[in-house]
Amino acid sequence: MRRIAGAALAAALLTPAAAQARDYCPTRPGLGENPCVVEKGAVSVETALADWEHDRSAEERTDTLLVADTLLRFGVGDRAELQLEWQPYGRDVTRDRVLGETERKDRVGDVTLGARVNLANPDGSGFSWAVQPSVTLPVGRQPIGGGDWGASLIVPVAYALGDTLTLELTPEVAAEVDEDGRGRHLAYGNVLGLELELTDALTTTLEGEVRRDDDPVEPATTVRGALALAWMANDDTQLDVGTAFGLDHDTPDLRLYAGIARRF
Repeated sequence: MRRIAGAALAAALLTPAAAQARDYCPTRPGLGENPCVVEKGAVSVETALADWEHDRSAEERTDTLLVADTLLRFGVGDRAELQLEWQPYGRDVTRDRVLGETERKDRVGDVTLGARVNLANPDGSGFSWAVQPSVTLPVGRQPIGGGDWGASLIVPVAYALGDTLTLELTPEVAAEVDEDGRGRHLAYGNVLGLELELTDALTTTLEGEVRRDDDPVEPATTVRGALALAWMANDDTQLDVGTAFGLDHDTPDLRLYAGIARRF
């Protein structure tokens, strides 16, 4: 009886630790999403300290800076999490290269509410996939905010090709806000990525993205490549940097960003 009681006590003591043993898997820093979810009761705070995008054409140059764009992820079950994202500040600077005029706009961004439900391997190991619906609320104004509500459905997929290499897919379909801020149109695309563990703490991700935006005023197909580096400072903290570059004339030329993710 003592042995049975001791075993039961040990199991009870070890259960909370096992629940917390899942490796931390931030959504940052890639273009795509991952299918893993944070464990029940945990909160992940993921912030872009700075996110700068540059685009240049014969007529104008545009620079957009986002500061403290933050995603909150709340574990509500073994396979499910709730998400809240907000862009608290953004600056858009457009320079007319013909007239020499410059226009600056400082705006608050929108709020996005969503959920991620994992359907296989919630820790992201092996073959893992999830569904992630979301809706965007027009809290901000253009050009940082959309000016109207939008919605999207993402199906992140990950497949481990070995101990250190993972193939990632992020197909998406969305009801995107029109360029004039009134109404919505269809947008869809996919991100293909390869994640490589360089060390136990250092990971790099190489990605390619193709996205079609059927805006009634200015339809476009964007193609970009991206490279990101993430370092786990400890079991609950990640620091990251990344860049993305346009591969066609419809895509912004360059994006640079850096951020931090922390699990509580």
